[in-house]
Amino acid sequence: MNFTLKQLRYVEAAGRLGSIARAAEEMAISQSSITAAIDALEHSLDYDLFVRTPAKGIHATPAGLEALQMVRAFLNHSRHFEADLQSVGGDETGVVRIGCYGTAAPAFLPPILKAMKDRRPNITVDVLEGDMATVVDYLRDGKADLSFTYEMGLDSGQQFEPLFNAAPYALISTDDPMSDLPGVTYAQLSRRTMVMLDLPYAREYFSTLFSRRGLKPMIGHATRSADFARALVAGGFGYTILNIRPPGFEGAKSAYRALPILDETEAPIFGIATMRQTRQPRTIRAFIRTCIELRDAGAFIPLTVTAPPPASAKKATNSPH
Repeated sequence: MNFTLKQLRYVEAAGRLGSIARAAEEMAISQSSITAAIDALEHSLDYDLFVRTPAKGIHATPAGLEALQMVRAFLNHSRHFEADLQSVGGDETGVVRIGCYGTAAPAFLPPILKAMKDRRPNITVDVLEGDMATVVDYLRDGKADLSFTYEMGLDSGQQFEPLFNAAPYALISTDDPMSDLPGVTYAQLSRRTMVMLDLPYAREYFSTLFSRRGLKPMIGHATRSADFARALVAGGFGYTILNIRPPGFEGAKSAYRALPILDETEAPIFGIATMRQTRQPRTIRAFIRTCIELRDAGAFIPLTVTAPPPASAKKATNSPH
């Protein structure tokens, strides 16, 4: 077989986008070049990678799906090889592709991206957002080198580096008298209308917080957008439960308050997921080190809302020994 990395990139783009025209646009080349790359690889392999339907784009055949996975894995390894080769004898250079759980990205990513720009300016970071299932798929498919997500959404194929515990909290409109309380309980929340964040893993997780206590949330609205959930809360349509503080939620003009939940609740762990038994190039190792440095410096503490310790615990802590 005789094909080039460039041809493989063209074929991968066509398969990922399901369109020769869109692949040509992304790769900034002609459609005929994409078609020629597909034809050449199909001829070399002696089987069809795609079914081409006029006006409906292209769809991978069963064999094509398997081949595309192998192509993506090979391109991923070649990119890592290129990054390591560029870094020999100098600073880390290259691109790190990260997946990030979408509801966390606005508050979580800016400090990391700023630290990378300041400390490792030769590394470029590309960001892919998605729900918990999607960002793990990014890892499996080779679209991301690492993903920021909760540990609960992973399986044995991934390894995990914890960054912080993200206890659930209630986001409540400042028009609600309950927003003046120092904290709330699930029993109190169950008597009010809830705006449910309806994402994979999230709905089951939030519902379980109530069902474990013999309660049921009174869901008035459901949305897949954390931004829209906050907008509904600000508009007085109910409260929502989140785990990571939204950016800019504080201040006298804020339309909602983040209240800790006083019931004892296990806090899910947010961190870095990578594929197990995969050798990471220097650029990715440098990126992970930067995240760990930020964690150890306490950079992620402001992202969480935690309940104050019980009075008995305070008394025990302050008593002389």
